[in-house]
Amino acid sequence: MKVRKENVKSVACRMPMVFAGIVLSASTVEARVVLPHVLSDGMVLQQQTDVRLRGKATPGCKVEVTGSWDGAKAVSEVANDSLWCVTVSTPKAGGPYEIVISDGDGAPAVIGDVLIGEVWFCAGQSNMEMPMRGFDRQPLRGTNDIIARSRESTKIRVFTPDSKKGQWVRSSAKTPQRDVAGEWWSNTPDNVANTSAVAYLFGKYLNEVLDVPVGLIVSTLGGSRIEPWMSREAMDKFAGYGYEHLEEGAKDNPWNDPCLLFNAKVAPFTDFPVKGFLWYQGESNRHNADDYDSLMASMVCDWRARWGGGEEMPFYFVEIAPFRYEGNDGTSAARLREAQANALKKIPNSGIASTLDAGNYNFIHPVDKFTPAERLAWMALTDTYGLTGFGSHSPQYESMEIKDGKIYINVKNAPNGLCPMWTSLSGFEIAGDDRRFYPAFAEIEERSCRLAVSSDMVKEPVAVRYCYRNVPEMSVYNVAGLPLLPFRTDDWD
Repeated sequence: MKVRKENVKSVACRMPMVFAGIVLSASTVEARVVLPHVLSDGMVLQQQTDVRLRGKATPGCKVEVTGSWDGAKAVSEVANDSLWCVTVSTPKAGGPYEIVISDGDGAPAVIGDVLIGEVWFCAGQSNMEMPMRGFDRQPLRGTNDIIARSRESTKIRVFTPDSKKGQWVRSSAKTPQRDVAGEWWSNTPDNVANTSAVAYLFGKYLNEVLDVPVGLIVSTLGGSRIEPWMSREAMDKFAGYGYEHLEEGAKDNPWNDPCLLFNAKVAPFTDFPVKGFLWYQGESNRHNADDYDSLMASMVCDWRARWGGGEEMPFYFVEIAPFRYEGNDGTSAARLREAQANALKKIPNSGIASTLDAGNYNFIHPVDKFTPAERLAWMALTDTYGLTGFGSHSPQYESMEIKDGKIYINVKNAPNGLCPMWTSLSGFEIAGDDRRFYPAFAEIEERSCRLAVSSDMVKEPVAVRYCYRNVPEMSVYNVAGLPLLPFRTDDWD
């Protein structure tokens, strides 16, 4: 029995969407069973959950699906539109297994080398896309050794619709798709070299700590704004966006126009259960930073609903790193980082991995991808998997008090205090009612561990800013070594 992969543009077995109809061609009849690309050899399925397996076959026949982990059979009658869908229950992490799919006519199809473990959906722009080998003329530090040591026996698998043998594939769509071309990569040096560094290093950390197979679905487009990653339903909450580009034959721009990347690179995976989401994007939204936290919150809510997981599905994202943009002392990146921090308040079960100490003013793609990947993994290990004993969240501004010519700053996520103690701290500015900011003297109080900020130039201070620059001079960590997130206590333009 042959199995053919092709784009399946039809009605989801779970979530209602409108798609183009499918005409069953002679070749499709010959193929008998057609599966989306993500359901293929080497895949990783989320452990201990219900997994929907779907595809196309001859209308009227019965498709029977059997997983070798328990031998249970799931049966679906193929509808008139050629679609079928079954649900199977996965066991605890393990494998490899086989999944046998039969339509009752001829030899069954077999999906082999199936692992059961933890699956994460990873998306964003170029800093998520950047592979372990680096971009041309843009290296990464420390990844070459990991590539060289990669072994196929390591149970990490990556599905990417973005790269084929290291060559980038740029897909977008005007309507939500049911499939996108791609394949599951095993852990060989050639494959690891072409895999997203942030996603892979995160997955490697989880694999080593949890000792379970890890599957990563990586969907990216360098230079893309957040709007293309959002569905029409998620975008409809915001005024000022047009949708003419979604009309047949209209010109479109997948880097800027709403929905185009969601349709092609998110929608095809919403029937494939994942544990949670990783997101590294924001540089391209610096010029509408005021809307970014709301856009992100709407996107996350929509993604969770489509995957059927609700607020318990974790969403961890990376703070954009220092870079000069319009100048080191510009604030476009600072405003975007502020929006990212604000998004934490709007998105339940979310976390941000700071990169204030991992960027470079002259290099928009930081050579250090270990730092954000490890910080993403620490959040997942504590908040999602329940491990304890180590820090995982950056300190964040909570409140301030003005007293005796100083402003005292209280933070959260620093249970054992801030550091370094007994020294002056850089990156702080202070202002009075005239709204003129001056460099400030700042230190950590020994008794309270609060930040005390002052300046001889500002006798009656009213506001403090910390690291509010494109390229900030950061200085404050919690005891776990996680940077204090940038903040400002004012809301002045």
